[in-house]
Amino acid sequence: MNPVTAPWVRTRLRAAPAAAVALAVLVALTACLAAAFPRALDRYTDAGLRQAVERAPADVTGVLVSAAPAPGLDVAAAEDSLRPRPLADGYRSVLDAVESPLVVDEEQSSYGVRATDSLPSPEEWLPRPDGLPAQMVLAAPQGLGDHARLRSGRLPRVAGGRAGASTTELEAAVTEETARTLRMRAGSVVRLPGRRELTVRVTGIVAPERPDGAYWSVDPVLRSPSLRRAPGPPGAPAPTYWVGGLLLAPEAAPALLGSAPVIRYWHLAPDPDALHGRDLDGLASAVAAVESGPGLQRLHATVSPLADATTGLDDVLTTYGRLRGDIGPLVAVAASGAGTVAAVVLLMAGGLAGDRRRAELALLRARGASVRGLAGRLLAETAVVAVPAGALGLGAALLALPGARLLPALWAAVAVTAVACLALPLRAAAAHHRVRVHDDRRDAASPRASRRRTVAELTVVVLALGAVEVLRRRGATDGAGGLVAMAPVLVGVIAALVLVRLYPLPLRGLARPARRLRGAVGPLALARAGRTSASTVLPLLALLTAFTVAAFGGSVLGGVADARDRAALLAVGADARVEAVEALPSGLPARLRQAPGVREVTEAGVDHLAKTPDDGQSLPLAGVEPGAYAALAGRTGLGAFPAGRLTRPDGAGGGHGSGHGDGSGDAVLPALASPAVAERFGDRAFRLRLADGGVATLRIVLVRDRTPAVYGDDFLVVDRAGLPAGAAPPNVLLLTGDDLDAGALRRAAGDAGTVHLRSEERDSYVDSPLQSGAERVYTAAVAAGAGYAALALLLSLASTAPERSALLARLRTMGLTRAQGRRLLVLESLPQALPAALGGVLTGWAAVRLLSPGIDLTTIAMSTTASPVGRAELRTDPWSLAVPAVAVLVLAVGVAAAQAWWSGRRGAVAELRAGDAR
Repeated sequence: MNPVTAPWVRTRLRAAPAAAVALAVLVALTACLAAAFPRALDRYTDAGLRQAVERAPADVTGVLVSAAPAPGLDVAAAEDSLRPRPLADGYRSVLDAVESPLVVDEEQSSYGVRATDSLPSPEEWLPRPDGLPAQMVLAAPQGLGDHARLRSGRLPRVAGGRAGASTTELEAAVTEETARTLRMRAGSVVRLPGRRELTVRVTGIVAPERPDGAYWSVDPVLRSPSLRRAPGPPGAPAPTYWVGGLLLAPEAAPALLGSAPVIRYWHLAPDPDALHGRDLDGLASAVAAVESGPGLQRLHATVSPLADATTGLDDVLTTYGRLRGDIGPLVAVAASGAGTVAAVVLLMAGGLAGDRRRAELALLRARGASVRGLAGRLLAETAVVAVPAGALGLGAALLALPGARLLPALWAAVAVTAVACLALPLRAAAAHHRVRVHDDRRDAASPRASRRRTVAELTVVVLALGAVEVLRRRGATDGAGGLVAMAPVLVGVIAALVLVRLYPLPLRGLARPARRLRGAVGPLALARAGRTSASTVLPLLALLTAFTVAAFGGSVLGGVADARDRAALLAVGADARVEAVEALPSGLPARLRQAPGVREVTEAGVDHLAKTPDDGQSLPLAGVEPGAYAALAGRTGLGAFPAGRLTRPDGAGGGHGSGHGDGSGDAVLPALASPAVAERFGDRAFRLRLADGGVATLRIVLVRDRTPAVYGDDFLVVDRAGLPAGAAPPNVLLLTGDDLDAGALRRAAGDAGTVHLRSEERDSYVDSPLQSGAERVYTAAVAAGAGYAALALLLSLASTAPERSALLARLRTMGLTRAQGRRLLVLESLPQALPAALGGVLTGWAAVRLLSPGIDLTTIAMSTTASPVGRAELRTDPWSLAVPAVAVLVLAVGVAAAQAWWSGRRGAVAELRAGDAR
């Protein structure tokens, strides 16, 4: 046989341009999605790491290297070690000690000299809140003019350009906040009588460029003065005093030697733009090397044997790594499911092309074509279309998602292109490895499955059971590995294999009694539906895998949403909450009821200062109107109770125990309490002293874990009408409604109280791009899996479309009407679509039930490992089960009806041309 040549490829593309275009579109779309997935992961993991570092205080994320002058040095050597040039040399040595991938932001990094102790100043004009003198911290940072704007005066200088330990007069600058708080101005003189008295003249007032930046975080006192308390005996009132900062010229650092202990410092700020989630392990190693590893050893050799490095960046990286580790396996489950369905569709596309060209390829084999040569021709033919399409999909992904790694996306696109190129040649090589005189029936099944197929199915079953067991035992976030990520897919694979083996059996059993029915449509449809072949496995695999992943994904997203909604409801108590420390205006409830979306407003008076007379422990007490509050608790599901159990008894009126006496009445108010309070007081009556001095006698009759008015584990709820007059006035309003307008509520409340919305509280739980990015990727993966599953169903129906069209044409020549033809195709599709839909629902439900014990959604829902609502678990989402099942039925029936209509328009003659292979 001749080698592969261009004319063959060109001829085949010209003969079937529509098929080539369809393959190109499929490969381009799949390659784009496959390449976009790792880039999306890179983008949201990088954004999460950068946000974690940027949100942490600069003094936590920076690396602070400090070193005191070496002991035993003479005065001249000590002075020289504090001068700008040695400090700059030390800064370069510190930068060299930082290993990749940790990158230093040199613009925000700083170095210099500062005193370790503050010095008291005897100046009377400095503020003295409790009579103690103000104290000053002296520092000589490098680059002050680059990180501050001069507001008045000038920057400090050193007379003669050189200072020493004997220098006693210095110049300094202070920040605007320091000058305002400590009553300083340009020209102020501050005396500091340390070991050698210093006289510091303020020459300028500066404003920091970035007050929260790393440059000003070495010692916050240099930016903003601090009011501190003097140490004293326990229980005695501690007097306060001010501590401020004086910023000296860099050349003035040696003058500090004669007044206070000093250290040299080099503060390195990490560059957020250079942080990448994929480098997390390398970043942790680089930080550890500087703190206590090879980097610190180099600092001891080049800077000082006394050099020490401290940072909180390692704690930030650990927290981020824990969050990423908890979210990653959940995303891997969605990716594996969508990838499996996409791979099945590519294989089905190749199989469909091979089935359509079965006669052509059999003829080539009969005329002497080798299997290798035949596969080579088909590979060249497919590659001409698939390779450019894969490159186009990769380019689209790169343009849509910039700022991520190229290599993972490239490998993903190459994998998709390789599967698309190899599907048709391998399918043809397997089908035509032997030369055949005639083809077997394509709709017939072997009476017994082959041993290879049985072994393969048993292997898949064992793997799936092992993955499920590992997930149940260890959880998805406990290093279970890639097998766990494939567990939902393997569950779908098991269901597909079982369904392919079982569903023809009842159809064949029904075919015999159906023969007794009048008409040929029913028996013929059952007989044709009961004949299946191995080619049915792939469409069912795609459908059931998509069902399982959709159910799993819907359960993940539903569980996350439920956890956030529940936590927000616990925090707010209703859809919105208006609260204040004092009593709210009496007309405020009426104004709030007029706001858009508000249905009900429930009043409560919460006394946070109520105490038990025995031990004086505070115990929040909510006074409510039992009917309205019980209705609210029932609507929200926060400790529903019968209103009658909480209503005050006769004789327990507002005057009972009123005034500010001891409230010695005998009437006892029924109370609703939390479990902790109920365990403490039991069912005995007890007294509670209210914030206004009144006393109420209570007995706990109801116990609930939660209640809308009070957030926490300790609370009491009583009928407000039974409290002393004026006790617990309404200071909390709980609002229920739909689509509440935050702006309208805040305008109605004005300055009377603070407005909290459940929707805003819920949004606050999405604290990291890791969470939002994982949710978007999960949603996209589930949607892609559903789309590919629908495409797999269409390809399955398209593979048998010519055969069904020919069958209809033959039956029409025997008198079958168009209506009977539509019923025949619809009835033939239902026995396959209906078990697939029902099996998918059952498989998705079973997968969620099996895998839910090992899945903890708390981290992705709340960004922390602790949640006020406890562990966030997978819950079966009915819509995720019902919608795909209905879609499968509608699509299968719709395609069958459309094919019957189209075949009727073409006519029997066009379908039964002699020589057509159908």
